[in-house]
Amino acid sequence: MPKDKTLEVLFHDTLKDIYYAEKKILKTLPKMARAAQSPKLKAAFEKHRDETEGHVERLQQVFELMGKRAQGKTCDAIEGIVSEGEEIIDNFKGMPAIDAGLISSAQAVEHYEITRYGTLKRWAEVLGMGDAAKLLGQTLAEESKTDEALTGLADSFANDMAKAA
Repeated sequence: MPKDKTLEVLFHDTLKDIYYAEKKILKTLPKMARAAQSPKLKAAFEKHRDETEGHVERLQQVFELMGKRAQGKTCDAIEGIVSEGEEIIDNFKGMPAIDAGLISSAQAVEHYEITRYGTLKRWAEVLGMGDAAKLLGQTLAEESKTDEALTGLADSFANDMAKAA
């Protein structure tokens, strides 16, 4: 087994993956906000776009801590999740279920990010990268909070609106 395939190499590779994903999400959130019918959901997407800019900045700091250039690598998972979200926008635009569908798409993104940030934070701890673990932990907490907020929006209006029609 080659010795160069270490946890640090895997950490860096996964960091590039989530960096790409966050940049893709930055481009996608405005589309989701435009497609949302509810002002509350539009505001949630806009708020998360601002938070995502902070996530990108934190990732850039982690790259810097590693002495590496911030760069992404194509994340097939986020490409698929975003594509499914675009399909929901195309198929449900103007329909009662659009907000419920947008929330489900956004939560798929959040769940992906939560798994990535949870893993990266733990690996940073194992690798003795305390500053990186702290930065990743901040983002993990924000992603979890966003997921909870989306569940609250689904429960407070979107799911009922989707089934009422």
